[in-house]
Amino acid sequence: MKFPLSILLLTAWVLTSCDSVDQPPPSRTRAATTTTTTRTQQYPPQQQPFDPNGPAVPPENGAPPETAGPPPQAAPTKVAKGDYPYGIPVPNKPHLVESPYSPGKYVDVEGFAPGTEVKDPYTQKIFLVP
Repeated sequence: MKFPLSILLLTAWVLTSCDSVDQPPPSRTRAATTTTTTRTQQYPPQQQPFDPNGPAVPPENGAPPETAGPPPQAAPTKVAKGDYPYGIPVPNKPHLVESPYSPGKYVDVEGFAPGTEVKDPYTQKIFLVP
């Protein structure tokens, strides 16, 4: 009786181990890569030359053409480094300077090299480290 029971258990074990054989996953990734490669292989549409005096062409998506608004604001010009004032060194305090914009208020400039732009924490204006 023990022999047929052991054969039955061995057979059940073999059958269950056969079910867990790793099968390769379905080839879904291959199909996805093919569609992405065909999209990347297409050339972008050619840009048409701009003619400011030509007729207005409506957009292709059916939206009404945009009206010309006010001209864009010019970006603020960067001030040259020489246009900023220098901080005033405080005697016997090597890392403190007096702000040129707010007299009597000190700014700690420890770790900044001479000539470095520093923002005054009181007025938010920039000055140079002496």
